[in-house]
Amino acid sequence: MANWQKISSKIERLVIDNPQTPSQIEWFNVVDAGKKEINYIHRHFQFSLQHLKASSRKTLSQRPDLIDHNDYVFLILHFPIMVNGNIEAGEIDFFIGHQFLITFHNGNIIALNNLFQTTKKDQTTLHAYHSESSAILLADILDKLIQSVYRLLDDSSKNINNAEKIIFSQQQKQAVSLILNLRRNIINVRRILQSHKNILKKLTEMQSSLVDHQEIKQSYERLVEHSKRIWEILENQKEMIEILNSTNESLLNNTMGNIMKTLTIFSVIVFPLTLLAAIFGMNAINMPFVNQHFGFWYIIIIMLTGSLIMLLIFRRKKWL
Repeated sequence: MANWQKISSKIERLVIDNPQTPSQIEWFNVVDAGKKEINYIHRHFQFSLQHLKASSRKTLSQRPDLIDHNDYVFLILHFPIMVNGNIEAGEIDFFIGHQFLITFHNGNIIALNNLFQTTKKDQTTLHAYHSESSAILLADILDKLIQSVYRLLDDSSKNINNAEKIIFSQQQKQAVSLILNLRRNIINVRRILQSHKNILKKLTEMQSSLVDHQEIKQSYERLVEHSKRIWEILENQKEMIEILNSTNESLLNNTMGNIMKTLTIFSVIVFPLTLLAAIFGMNAINMPFVNQHFGFWYIIIIMLTGSLIMLLIFRRKKWL
């Protein structure tokens, strides 16, 4: 814990120091950065104010970006986070330079928070502890963030299986909202991660004076492979949810068709009754059966006979 320092309520500094190596890495974790935090980082590192303002809590980038400045790399990445059952984009801004790494975020990315807290207690879990390169530290952080995406995808897979069970248990109305929410979440994850592979490929070109370029390249190539695998899972999930949506719509249409069929049959069967009631309800002279002693029952028998004939016709046509 001696290597950790709480500079302010929103800035923490962690020194990753392996006693067996002569160098060390400074990791500044800035949460919900305002004007005071921006000014502090600017005084100590002289970053471009344009890049620092882009890391402010009031600014949300619409796309990921990688800018190679004179003596540092400015990186903007988005990762999916779950907020009240919906997946949204959580932004992390990185400043990477010789022996330092700075992360700016809003504190809502649990995987990054957990990694920072874990590293405070035990630095040896990081690959960067052994190489003490900020490029490797960035790879460690990105690896944890990508692992958190796998967990989100696992939850989506469970929800897809649950939706399938609900659909085939004849609960189509419940399945509609679940399917729509899954479709939205899968689309959001795809939108958030669609540029990651290209950004990670650019990071394979990073250089370091402390570790061999091949080690950096291998670290980021593993992340690129993870990105490809995640995209394949998303493709499969998207295809599966589309199939479930089509199946659910077919079952809903079939149910609606059966209801309309029943109502149609009922209305056609009742039609002779309505027609005869309207005819015999007219005040015309010399209406048959009207003035007879059993005229009412004759009319009822005629009505029932008409309905029975309609039922026989439907049965013969196999509409029932």
